[in-house]
Amino acid sequence: MNKRDDCFCEKSNRYKQNNPAVLTSTIIPRSTVNADDIDIDAIEEVKDEFCNPDSPIIVPFEAVKKAAEAIKDGIIRTPFAKSYHLSKMFGMEIYLKYDFKQITGSFKDRGARYACLNLTDEQKKNGVITASAGNHAQSMSYHATSLGIPVTVVMPIISPIMKITKCRDFGANVILKGKHYGESKKVALYLAKKHNMCFISGCDHPNAIAGQGSVGLEILEDLPDVDVIIAPTGGAGLLSGVCVAAKGINPNIKIISVEAERASSFKNAMDQGKPVETQILPSLADGLSVPCVGYNAFATARNHVEKVVTLKENCIALGILRLVELEKVVVEGSGSTGVAAILGGHLDEYKGKKVAIILSGGNIDTSVLGRVLERGLAADGRFIKVKVIVRDRAGGVSELLTHISDNGVSIKHVLHERAWVTSDVYSVLVKCILETRDYQHSLELKEALLKKYASVEFVDFPTAPPGTVPC
Repeated sequence: MNKRDDCFCEKSNRYKQNNPAVLTSTIIPRSTVNADDIDIDAIEEVKDEFCNPDSPIIVPFEAVKKAAEAIKDGIIRTPFAKSYHLSKMFGMEIYLKYDFKQITGSFKDRGARYACLNLTDEQKKNGVITASAGNHAQSMSYHATSLGIPVTVVMPIISPIMKITKCRDFGANVILKGKHYGESKKVALYLAKKHNMCFISGCDHPNAIAGQGSVGLEILEDLPDVDVIIAPTGGAGLLSGVCVAAKGINPNIKIISVEAERASSFKNAMDQGKPVETQILPSLADGLSVPCVGYNAFATARNHVEKVVTLKENCIALGILRLVELEKVVVEGSGSTGVAAILGGHLDEYKGKKVAIILSGGNIDTSVLGRVLERGLAADGRFIKVKVIVRDRAGGVSELLTHISDNGVSIKHVLHERAWVTSDVYSVLVKCILETRDYQHSLELKEALLKKYASVEFVDFPTAPPGTVPC
Protein backbone atom coordinates (compact mmCIF):
# COMPACT_ATOMS: atom_id res chain seq x y z
CA MET A 1 0.00 0.00 0.00
CA ASN A 2 1.46 3.37 -0.98
CA LYS A 3 1.44 6.60 1.03
CA ARG A 4 -1.57 7.93 -0.85
CA ASP A 5 -3.59 4.80 0.06
CA ASP A 6 -2.44 5.06 3.70
CA CYS A 7 -3.61 8.68 3.79
CA PHE A 8 -6.95 7.79 2.27
CA CYS A 9 -7.54 4.96 4.77
CA GLU A 10 -6.65 7.21 7.69
CA LYS A 11 -9.09 9.90 6.53
CA SER A 12 -11.78 7.28 5.87
CA ASN A 13 -11.45 5.80 9.36
CA ARG A 14 -11.62 9.25 10.99
CA TYR A 15 -14.71 10.02 8.92
CA LYS A 16 -16.45 6.82 10.08
CA GLN A 17 -15.59 7.52 13.70
CA ASN A 18 -17.06 11.02 13.49
CA ASN A 19 -20.16 9.97 11.56
CA PRO A 20 -21.17 6.54 12.86
CA ALA A 21 -24.83 6.72 11.91
CA VAL A 22 -24.11 7.52 8.31
CA LEU A 23 -21.24 5.18 7.52
CA THR A 24 -21.83 2.16 9.76
CA SER A 25 -24.65 -0.29 10.24
CA THR A 26 -26.09 1.65 13.20
CA ILE A 27 -29.81 2.19 12.61
CA ILE A 28 -31.22 5.54 13.70
CA PRO A 29 -34.99 5.58 14.30
CA ARG A 30 -36.56 7.83 11.68
CA SER A 31 -39.13 10.28 13.00
CA THR A 32 -42.70 9.48 11.94
CA VAL A 33 -44.19 12.88 12.81
CA ASN A 34 -46.47 14.22 10.09
CA ALA A 35 -48.54 17.34 9.40
CA ASP A 36 -51.19 15.88 7.11
CA ASP A 37 -54.11 17.12 9.22
CA ILE A 38 -52.69 20.56 10.01
CA ASP A 39 -54.48 23.73 8.91
CA ILE A 40 -51.76 26.38 9.10
CA ASP A 41 -54.21 29.25 9.66
CA ALA A 42 -55.97 27.42 12.47
CA ILE A 43 -53.11 26.05 14.57
CA GLU A 44 -51.78 27.66 17.72
CA GLU A 45 -48.95 30.19 17.36
CA VAL A 46 -46.11 28.67 19.39
CA LYS A 47 -43.13 30.77 20.45
CA ASP A 48 -39.54 29.61 20.11
CA GLU A 49 -38.33 29.03 23.69
CA PHE A 50 -34.78 30.01 22.72
CA CYS A 51 -35.86 33.30 21.15
CA ASN A 52 -37.44 35.98 23.34
CA PRO A 53 -37.85 39.33 21.51
CA ASP A 54 -38.05 41.15 24.85
CA SER A 55 -34.91 39.54 26.27
CA PRO A 56 -32.60 38.45 23.45
CA ILE A 57 -29.47 36.45 24.21
CA ILE A 58 -26.15 38.04 23.25
CA VAL A 59 -23.76 35.23 22.44
CA PRO A 60 -20.36 35.71 24.18
CA PHE A 61 -16.90 35.11 22.74
CA GLU A 62 -16.26 32.19 25.11
CA ALA A 63 -19.29 30.39 23.66
CA VAL A 64 -17.81 30.59 20.16
CA LYS A 65 -14.44 29.27 21.38
CA LYS A 66 -16.18 26.41 23.17
CA ALA A 67 -18.23 25.60 20.06
CA ALA A 68 -15.19 25.55 17.79
CA GLU A 69 -13.45 23.03 20.05
CA ALA A 70 -16.54 20.84 20.36
CA ILE A 71 -17.30 20.55 16.63
CA LYS A 72 -13.78 20.36 15.20
CA ASP A 73 -13.87 16.58 14.70
CA GLY A 74 -17.33 16.60 13.12
CA ILE A 75 -16.96 19.31 10.49
CA ILE A 76 -14.41 20.22 7.85
CA ARG A 77 -11.86 22.95 8.40
CA THR A 78 -12.41 24.47 4.99
CA PRO A 79 -9.70 26.00 2.77
CA PHE A 80 -8.85 29.69 3.07
CA ALA A 81 -6.76 31.14 0.26
CA LYS A 82 -5.83 34.40 -1.41
CA SER A 83 -7.48 35.08 -4.77
CA TYR A 84 -4.82 36.27 -7.18
CA HIS A 85 -7.34 37.25 -9.86
CA LEU A 86 -9.82 39.14 -7.67
CA SER A 87 -7.02 40.85 -5.73
CA LYS A 88 -5.45 42.14 -8.93
CA MET A 89 -8.80 43.15 -10.40
CA PHE A 90 -9.95 45.25 -7.42
CA GLY A 91 -6.76 46.47 -5.75
CA MET A 92 -7.37 44.61 -2.49
CA GLU A 93 -5.82 41.55 -0.89
CA ILE A 94 -8.87 39.31 -1.24
CA TYR A 95 -9.02 35.98 0.59
CA LEU A 96 -11.79 33.43 0.11
CA LYS A 97 -13.11 31.11 2.83
CA TYR A 98 -14.45 28.04 1.02
CA ASP A 99 -17.16 27.08 3.51
CA PHE A 100 -19.33 25.62 0.77
CA LYS A 101 -16.95 22.64 1.03
CA GLN A 102 -18.60 21.50 4.26
CA ILE A 103 -20.18 18.03 4.14
CA THR A 104 -23.67 19.29 3.24
CA GLY A 105 -22.42 22.20 1.14
CA SER A 106 -22.76 25.16 3.49
CA PHE A 107 -21.56 26.82 6.71
CA LYS A 108 -24.75 25.65 8.42
CA ASP A 109 -22.99 22.41 9.38
CA ARG A 110 -21.17 24.32 12.12
CA GLY A 111 -24.24 25.56 13.95
CA ALA A 112 -26.32 22.43 13.40
CA ARG A 113 -23.67 20.15 14.84
CA TYR A 114 -23.03 22.27 17.92
CA ALA A 115 -26.74 22.66 18.64
CA CYS A 116 -27.21 18.88 18.42
CA LEU A 117 -24.18 18.17 20.61
CA ASN A 118 -25.64 20.32 23.40
CA LEU A 119 -28.97 18.50 23.66
CA THR A 120 -29.78 16.56 26.81
CA ASP A 121 -30.20 12.79 26.61
CA GLU A 122 -33.96 13.24 26.90
CA GLN A 123 -34.01 15.80 24.07
CA LYS A 124 -31.93 13.50 21.88
CA LYS A 125 -34.36 10.66 22.51
CA ASN A 126 -37.40 12.80 21.66
CA GLY A 127 -35.76 14.16 18.52
CA VAL A 128 -35.24 17.56 16.95
CA ILE A 129 -37.24 19.56 14.44
CA THR A 130 -36.48 22.61 12.34
CA ALA A 131 -37.83 24.67 9.46
CA SER A 132 -35.75 25.56 6.43
CA ALA A 133 -35.92 25.81 2.66
CA GLY A 134 -32.55 24.24 2.14
CA ASN A 135 -29.13 24.54 3.75
CA HIS A 136 -30.05 24.38 7.44
CA ALA A 137 -32.46 21.54 6.70
CA GLN A 138 -29.66 19.54 5.09
CA SER A 139 -27.21 20.28 7.90
CA MET A 140 -29.69 19.26 10.59
CA SER A 141 -30.62 16.14 8.63
CA TYR A 142 -27.00 15.03 8.38
CA HIS A 143 -25.63 15.97 11.78
CA ALA A 144 -28.63 14.92 13.88
CA THR A 145 -28.65 11.54 12.14
CA SER A 146 -24.88 11.14 12.53
CA LEU A 147 -25.31 11.69 16.28
CA GLY A 148 -28.17 9.20 16.55
CA ILE A 149 -30.93 11.80 16.93
CA PRO A 150 -34.28 11.45 15.10
CA VAL A 151 -34.80 14.59 13.01
CA THR A 152 -37.78 16.19 11.28
CA VAL A 153 -37.47 19.10 8.86
CA VAL A 154 -40.43 21.18 7.72
CA MET A 155 -39.78 22.67 4.29
CA PRO A 156 -41.85 25.07 2.16
CA ILE A 157 -43.60 23.35 -0.75
CA ILE A 158 -41.49 25.44 -3.16
CA SER A 159 -38.20 24.06 -1.82
CA PRO A 160 -35.82 22.79 -4.53
CA ILE A 161 -36.27 19.08 -5.26
CA MET A 162 -32.53 18.50 -4.93
CA LYS A 163 -32.53 19.81 -1.35
CA ILE A 164 -35.63 17.82 -0.38
CA THR A 165 -34.03 14.65 -1.72
CA LYS A 166 -30.75 15.29 0.09
CA CYS A 167 -32.53 15.77 3.42
CA ARG A 168 -34.26 12.42 3.01
CA ASP A 169 -31.01 10.77 1.93
CA PHE A 170 -29.33 12.11 5.06
CA GLY A 171 -32.01 10.41 7.17
CA ALA A 172 -34.55 13.13 7.95
CA ASN A 173 -38.31 12.90 8.08
CA VAL A 174 -39.22 15.62 5.57
CA ILE A 175 -42.55 17.42 5.84
CA LEU A 176 -43.53 19.72 2.97
CA LYS A 177 -45.86 22.28 4.49
CA GLY A 178 -46.21 26.02 4.01
CA LYS A 179 -45.97 28.40 1.08
CA HIS A 180 -42.88 30.09 2.55
CA TYR A 181 -40.41 29.81 5.43
CA GLY A 182 -42.66 31.70 7.87
CA GLU A 183 -45.50 29.17 7.49
CA SER A 184 -43.11 26.22 7.67
CA LYS A 185 -41.62 27.59 10.89
CA LYS A 186 -45.10 27.98 12.38
CA VAL A 187 -45.82 24.31 11.63
CA ALA A 188 -42.46 23.18 13.01
CA LEU A 189 -42.92 25.04 16.31
CA TYR A 190 -46.44 23.62 16.66
CA LEU A 191 -45.18 20.07 16.08
CA ALA A 192 -42.28 20.64 18.48
CA LYS A 193 -44.70 21.45 21.29
CA LYS A 194 -47.14 18.68 20.35
CA HIS A 195 -44.49 15.93 20.22
CA ASN A 196 -42.06 17.32 22.85
CA MET A 197 -39.27 17.82 20.31
CA CYS A 198 -36.57 20.48 20.43
CA PHE A 199 -36.89 23.17 17.76
CA ILE A 200 -33.53 24.42 16.49
CA SER A 201 -33.47 27.63 14.48
CA GLY A 202 -30.64 27.85 11.99
CA CYS A 203 -30.16 31.57 12.47
CA ASP A 204 -31.23 32.34 16.03
CA HIS A 205 -30.58 29.41 18.34
CA PRO A 206 -27.69 30.60 20.57
CA ASN A 207 -25.75 27.37 20.04
CA ALA A 208 -26.21 27.61 16.27
CA ILE A 209 -24.84 31.17 16.35
CA ALA A 210 -21.87 30.05 18.45
CA GLY A 211 -21.13 27.18 16.10
CA GLN A 212 -21.29 29.38 13.03
CA GLY A 213 -18.91 31.81 14.69
CA SER A 214 -16.20 29.16 14.43
CA VAL A 215 -15.64 30.20 10.82
CA GLY A 216 -14.53 33.60 12.12
CA LEU A 217 -11.99 32.00 14.44
CA GLU A 218 -10.56 29.97 11.55
CA ILE A 219 -10.17 33.11 9.43
CA LEU A 220 -8.32 34.90 12.25
CA GLU A 221 -6.07 31.90 12.83
CA ASP A 222 -5.11 31.80 9.15
CA LEU A 223 -4.92 35.58 8.64
CA PRO A 224 -4.40 37.37 11.98
CA ASP A 225 -4.02 40.81 10.38
CA VAL A 226 -7.21 40.68 8.30
CA ASP A 227 -8.83 44.13 8.00
CA VAL A 228 -12.31 43.29 6.73
CA ILE A 229 -14.60 40.24 6.85
CA ILE A 230 -17.63 40.08 4.54
CA ALA A 231 -20.51 37.83 5.64
CA PRO A 232 -23.63 36.95 3.62
CA THR A 233 -26.69 37.76 5.71
CA GLY A 234 -30.15 36.21 5.82
CA GLY A 235 -31.33 35.53 9.36
CA ALA A 236 -27.96 36.91 10.59
CA GLY A 237 -26.77 33.76 12.36
CA LEU A 238 -23.50 33.64 10.42
CA LEU A 239 -23.01 37.41 10.65
CA SER A 240 -23.53 37.51 14.41
CA GLY A 241 -21.25 34.54 15.04
CA VAL A 242 -18.49 36.10 12.94
CA CYS A 243 -18.93 39.43 14.75
CA VAL A 244 -18.41 37.75 18.12
CA ALA A 245 -15.40 35.75 16.94
CA ALA A 246 -13.62 38.53 15.08
CA LYS A 247 -14.31 41.38 17.48
CA GLY A 248 -13.38 39.15 20.42
CA ILE A 249 -9.87 38.86 18.99
CA ASN A 250 -9.44 42.23 17.26
CA PRO A 251 -12.02 44.99 17.87
CA ASN A 252 -10.66 46.96 14.89
CA ILE A 253 -11.75 44.44 12.26
CA LYS A 254 -14.53 45.75 10.03
CA ILE A 255 -17.51 43.42 9.57
CA ILE A 256 -19.62 43.91 6.43
CA SER A 257 -23.12 42.48 6.04
CA VAL A 258 -24.24 41.65 2.50
CA GLU A 259 -27.78 40.70 1.47
CA ALA A 260 -30.08 40.72 -1.53
CA GLU A 261 -32.03 43.91 -2.20
CA ARG A 262 -35.12 41.72 -2.61
CA ALA A 263 -34.63 40.27 0.89
CA SER A 264 -33.19 43.14 2.91
CA SER A 265 -34.38 42.07 6.36
CA PHE A 266 -31.13 42.95 8.15
CA LYS A 267 -30.96 46.43 6.61
CA ASN A 268 -34.55 47.04 7.66
CA ALA A 269 -33.76 45.81 11.17
CA MET A 270 -30.80 48.19 11.41
CA ASP A 271 -32.94 51.07 10.13
CA GLN A 272 -35.73 50.33 12.63
CA GLY A 273 -33.46 49.39 15.52
CA LYS A 274 -35.09 45.96 15.89
CA PRO A 275 -36.01 42.93 13.76
CA VAL A 276 -39.06 43.65 11.61
CA GLU A 277 -41.07 41.60 9.14
CA THR A 278 -39.82 42.29 5.61
CA GLN A 279 -41.49 41.52 2.32
CA ILE A 280 -39.41 38.90 0.54
CA LEU A 281 -39.32 38.70 -3.24
CA PRO A 282 -37.84 35.80 -5.25
CA SER A 283 -34.06 36.11 -5.40
CA LEU A 284 -31.01 34.29 -6.74
CA ALA A 285 -29.79 34.44 -3.14
CA ASP A 286 -32.65 32.25 -1.94
CA GLY A 287 -30.64 31.12 1.07
CA LEU A 288 -30.77 34.70 2.39
CA SER A 289 -34.52 35.08 1.88
CA VAL A 290 -35.52 35.30 5.54
CA PRO A 291 -38.44 37.66 6.30
CA CYS A 292 -37.22 38.57 9.79
CA VAL A 293 -33.71 38.34 11.21
CA GLY A 294 -33.21 36.45 14.45
CA TYR A 295 -33.67 38.42 17.67
CA ASN A 296 -30.62 36.88 19.34
CA ALA A 297 -28.60 37.26 16.16
CA PHE A 298 -29.55 40.92 15.74
CA ALA A 299 -28.83 41.79 19.36
CA THR A 300 -25.44 40.08 19.06
CA ALA A 301 -24.44 41.70 15.76
CA ARG A 302 -26.04 45.15 15.64
CA ASN A 303 -23.24 47.11 17.35
CA HIS A 304 -20.43 45.40 15.45
CA VAL A 305 -21.45 45.80 11.80
CA GLU A 306 -19.59 48.52 9.92
CA LYS A 307 -21.74 48.56 6.80
CA VAL A 308 -24.78 46.84 5.28
CA VAL A 309 -24.74 46.29 1.51
CA THR A 310 -27.83 45.30 -0.48
CA LEU A 311 -27.43 43.88 -3.98
CA LYS A 312 -29.48 43.79 -7.15
CA GLU A 313 -30.06 40.44 -8.83
CA ASN A 314 -27.78 41.10 -11.81
CA CYS A 315 -24.91 41.79 -9.42
CA ILE A 316 -25.44 38.48 -7.62
CA ALA A 317 -25.48 36.65 -10.96
CA LEU A 318 -22.27 38.40 -11.94
CA GLY A 319 -20.69 37.28 -8.66
CA ILE A 320 -21.49 33.64 -9.44
CA LEU A 321 -20.09 34.06 -12.96
CA ARG A 322 -16.83 35.63 -11.77
CA LEU A 323 -16.25 32.83 -9.27
CA VAL A 324 -16.84 30.19 -11.94
CA GLU A 325 -14.56 31.89 -14.47
CA LEU A 326 -11.77 33.14 -12.20
CA GLU A 327 -11.74 30.82 -9.20
CA LYS A 328 -13.16 27.70 -10.90
CA VAL A 329 -15.73 27.16 -8.13
CA VAL A 330 -19.51 26.93 -8.23
CA VAL A 331 -21.39 28.63 -5.39
CA GLU A 332 -25.04 29.45 -4.84
CA GLY A 333 -26.37 33.00 -5.04
CA SER A 334 -26.10 33.49 -1.28
CA GLY A 335 -22.49 32.40 -1.29
CA SER A 336 -21.54 34.81 -4.08
CA THR A 337 -22.83 37.98 -2.41
CA GLY A 338 -19.51 38.95 -0.81
CA VAL A 339 -17.74 38.89 -4.16
CA ALA A 340 -20.74 40.60 -5.77
CA ALA A 341 -20.52 43.48 -3.28
CA ILE A 342 -16.95 44.20 -4.40
CA LEU A 343 -17.86 43.76 -8.08
CA GLY A 344 -20.65 46.29 -7.62
CA GLY A 345 -18.26 48.93 -6.29
CA HIS A 346 -19.82 49.04 -2.83
CA LEU A 347 -16.57 48.53 -0.92
CA ASP A 348 -14.02 50.63 -2.80
CA GLU A 349 -12.99 52.30 0.47
CA TYR A 350 -11.14 49.10 1.37
CA LYS A 351 -8.70 49.15 -1.53
CA GLY A 352 -5.28 48.10 -0.30
CA LYS A 353 -6.79 46.26 2.68
CA LYS A 354 -6.86 42.56 3.51
CA VAL A 355 -10.42 41.43 2.88
CA ALA A 356 -11.83 37.99 3.77
CA ILE A 357 -14.98 36.83 1.98
CA ILE A 358 -17.01 33.87 3.24
CA LEU A 359 -18.29 31.71 0.38
CA SER A 360 -21.10 30.39 2.53
CA GLY A 361 -22.82 27.80 0.35
CA GLY A 362 -22.66 25.84 -2.88
CA ASN A 363 -26.09 24.22 -3.09
CA ILE A 364 -27.36 25.48 -6.43
CA ASP A 365 -29.58 23.38 -8.69
CA THR A 366 -27.83 22.31 -11.88
CA SER A 367 -30.86 23.35 -13.92
CA VAL A 368 -30.72 26.83 -12.39
CA LEU A 369 -26.97 27.28 -12.80
CA GLY A 370 -27.12 27.60 -16.59
CA ARG A 371 -29.77 30.32 -16.39
CA VAL A 372 -27.83 32.16 -13.71
CA LEU A 373 -24.63 32.13 -15.77
CA GLU A 374 -26.53 33.57 -18.74
CA ARG A 375 -27.89 36.30 -16.44
CA GLY A 376 -24.33 36.98 -15.32
CA LEU A 377 -23.09 37.20 -18.91
CA ALA A 378 -25.88 39.69 -19.65
CA ALA A 379 -24.91 41.79 -16.61
CA ASP A 380 -21.33 41.67 -17.85
CA GLY A 381 -22.34 43.06 -21.26
CA ARG A 382 -21.29 39.84 -23.00
CA PHE A 383 -24.70 38.25 -23.59
CA ILE A 384 -26.79 40.78 -25.47
CA LYS A 385 -30.18 41.15 -27.12
CA VAL A 386 -30.22 43.28 -30.26
CA LYS A 387 -33.13 44.48 -32.39
CA VAL A 388 -32.39 45.60 -35.94
CA ILE A 389 -34.80 46.63 -38.72
CA VAL A 390 -33.62 45.51 -42.17
CA ARG A 391 -35.14 45.63 -45.65
CA ASP A 392 -37.49 42.69 -46.28
CA ARG A 393 -35.82 41.36 -49.39
CA ALA A 394 -33.95 38.23 -50.36
CA GLY A 395 -30.70 38.04 -48.41
CA GLY A 396 -31.55 40.93 -46.07
CA VAL A 397 -31.49 38.90 -42.86
CA SER A 398 -28.55 36.82 -44.09
CA GLU A 399 -26.56 39.98 -44.76
CA LEU A 400 -27.18 41.19 -41.19
CA LEU A 401 -26.06 37.89 -39.68
CA THR A 402 -22.94 37.83 -41.85
CA HIS A 403 -22.11 41.37 -40.73
CA ILE A 404 -22.50 40.32 -37.08
CA SER A 405 -20.34 37.20 -37.42
CA ASP A 406 -17.68 39.13 -39.34
CA ASN A 407 -17.26 41.20 -36.17
CA GLY A 408 -16.29 38.07 -34.23
CA VAL A 409 -19.64 37.76 -32.46
CA SER A 410 -21.30 34.41 -31.71
CA ILE A 411 -24.98 34.20 -32.77
CA LYS A 412 -27.06 32.24 -30.25
CA HIS A 413 -30.63 32.83 -31.43
CA VAL A 414 -32.44 34.66 -34.25
CA LEU A 415 -36.11 35.60 -34.63
CA HIS A 416 -37.68 37.87 -37.25
CA GLU A 417 -41.08 39.59 -37.20
CA ARG A 418 -43.08 41.40 -39.86
CA ALA A 419 -46.55 41.94 -38.42
CA TRP A 420 -45.45 44.23 -35.57
CA VAL A 421 -43.05 46.46 -37.50
CA THR A 422 -44.38 50.04 -37.36
CA SER A 423 -42.27 51.54 -40.17
CA ASP A 424 -43.23 50.17 -43.59
CA VAL A 425 -44.34 46.84 -45.03
CA TYR A 426 -41.01 46.40 -46.78
CA SER A 427 -39.12 46.06 -43.49
CA VAL A 428 -38.58 43.18 -41.07
CA LEU A 429 -37.58 43.31 -37.41
CA VAL A 430 -34.75 40.92 -36.57
CA LYS A 431 -34.14 40.00 -32.93
CA CYS A 432 -30.77 38.44 -32.12
CA ILE A 433 -29.29 36.93 -28.97
CA LEU A 434 -25.52 37.32 -29.23
CA GLU A 435 -22.41 36.54 -27.21
CA THR A 436 -19.39 38.85 -27.33
CA ARG A 437 -15.94 38.72 -25.79
CA ASP A 438 -16.54 41.55 -23.34
CA TYR A 439 -18.32 44.87 -22.78
CA GLN A 440 -16.00 46.76 -25.14
CA HIS A 441 -16.56 44.20 -27.90
CA SER A 442 -20.32 44.75 -27.54
CA LEU A 443 -19.84 48.51 -27.94
CA GLU A 444 -17.76 47.93 -31.08
CA LEU A 445 -20.54 45.77 -32.51
CA LYS A 446 -23.12 48.44 -31.74
CA GLU A 447 -21.04 51.07 -33.53
CA ALA A 448 -20.58 48.78 -36.55
CA LEU A 449 -24.33 48.07 -36.80
CA LEU A 450 -25.28 51.76 -36.49
CA LYS A 451 -23.03 52.57 -39.44
CA LYS A 452 -24.98 50.15 -41.62
CA TYR A 453 -28.55 50.20 -40.26
CA ALA A 454 -30.79 53.11 -39.27
CA SER A 455 -32.64 51.29 -36.49
CA VAL A 456 -30.53 49.39 -33.94
CA GLU A 457 -31.55 48.78 -30.32
CA PHE A 458 -29.51 47.01 -27.61
CA VAL A 459 -32.13 45.81 -25.11
CA ASP A 460 -31.29 46.15 -21.36
CA PHE A 461 -27.62 46.67 -22.15
CA PRO A 462 -25.47 47.89 -19.20
CA THR A 463 -24.99 51.66 -19.27
CA ALA A 464 -21.39 51.32 -18.09
CA PRO A 465 -18.77 48.57 -17.74
CA PRO A 466 -19.36 46.22 -14.78
CA GLY A 467 -17.59 47.44 -11.65
CA THR A 468 -17.68 51.12 -12.63
CA VAL A 469 -21.11 51.80 -11.10
CA PRO A 470 -22.81 50.17 -8.08
CA CYS A 471 -25.18 47.34 -8.94
